[in-house]
Amino acid sequence: MRDENDPGAPAGAPAPAAASARPDPRPAELDDAFVAAVSAAIGRGDLATLREQVEGLHEADLAALLEALEPAERPRLIELLGADFDFTALTELDETVRVQILEELPAATVAQGVSEIDSDDAVYILEDLDDAEKQEILGQLPMLARASLQRSLDYPEESAGRRMQTEFIAVPPFWTVGQTLDYIGETEGLPETFFEVFVVDATYRLTGSVPLDRLLRTRRGTKLGEVVTPDRHVVKATDDQEDVARVFERYNLISAPVVDEAERLVGVLTVDDIVDVIQEEADEDLKALGGVAGDEELSDSVWYIAKSRFTWLLLNLVAANLASFVISLFSGELQKMVALAVLMPIVASQGGNAGTQTMTVAVRALATRELRASNAGRVVARELLVGLFNGVAFAVIMAVVVFARFGVIDLGIVIALAMVINLVAAALGGILIPIALQKLNVDPAVSSGPFVTTITDVVGFFAFLGIAALWFG
Repeated sequence: MRDENDPGAPAGAPAPAAASARPDPRPAELDDAFVAAVSAAIGRGDLATLREQVEGLHEADLAALLEALEPAERPRLIELLGADFDFTALTELDETVRVQILEELPAATVAQGVSEIDSDDAVYILEDLDDAEKQEILGQLPMLARASLQRSLDYPEESAGRRMQTEFIAVPPFWTVGQTLDYIGETEGLPETFFEVFVVDATYRLTGSVPLDRLLRTRRGTKLGEVVTPDRHVVKATDDQEDVARVFERYNLISAPVVDEAERLVGVLTVDDIVDVIQEEADEDLKALGGVAGDEELSDSVWYIAKSRFTWLLLNLVAANLASFVISLFSGELQKMVALAVLMPIVASQGGNAGTQTMTVAVRALATRELRASNAGRVVARELLVGLFNGVAFAVIMAVVVFARFGVIDLGIVIALAMVINLVAAALGGILIPIALQKLNVDPAVSSGPFVTTITDVVGFFAFLGIAALWFG
């Protein structure tokens, strides 16, 4: 920690008091009987029993217990436990449940709770509240802790500044290894878990870092400036969290320093934060491909979910009407040969499935930056050949099936040609639409589905009915 009255003192960010030691976590037995026993203890206000029941629960299990309780019981449990409740558990809750709990708790209770946990967890808990509630809670914190949390909250959402932990150990380069080790062992309020010691100059600019293993293996009289390693993977506080996660994944990082616009050290990101980011981003992409808002959760209200899904369904309705219009253009042919109406959905369905396969691969490759301008041509050509290969294969299969079913060889040839055309169109649409949307700065995960569906339906119906009209006309 930095002593502002002594420029030679070790530097570091102000940290809230370390959380009290907890028993070894154990798996939670969150069966109905356990939840009922906790609920009964809450109803009686039986603090002794509650302490016994939740003692040693990991924060994830404690969060699961909160979600299993009735809404009115959740804030009551926290208030009864007081200092025995680990506020880190709130980071494991759905956003809707977390906000509901925080709105029911007194601001003083929340302020006390967030002051006892790591700053990155405190920011995660506070960021979803409205400004008035945040300021009320922050106003009850000590000045240094308040300033530290406010600085993190001022960074953009989903940025490294929101994810970073502002508790770290930073010392000047003229300190020796022995001084540093003594400082770590004797100073209160240092981070509970860390992987390296940062070295900063007098202006708080990052010089580099010394991993703990090197620190422990170096003679005590050696100055840190002699063993410091320049950090090659410094993160800007404004960097997008997904880009930072990609750096961690590519270079197998455990932690990385975070600097502000003036290159001053302001925090550190650790791998546990990045695991959460990777999970969140993957979850958002998966939901987006299905037309679901990335922040939709099981605890959301019926109105919110219905509203968030409406746009996607509306786009699909437009696509369905367009496909229906194409079908109406060939109503005469459909009346002449009922078999066309029976077989028509097969072509569109097969194209839709093929397009979805290609689109899923393309969207994921774009998200991970594996699909770039340098290899886009090769990937498009590959998907085109895949579509052509599968189109020919299924064309042969369907020609045989149709001939065996209807005994009309010409009808088998028509559906075979339509199958080839639609699967090639599906492959091209599945890869080119996500690329084009990204070029237009539109999220391809959210917007690709309706466009690909429209292409496969329209091309499938038009190809099958158009070829049939020409062949049998």
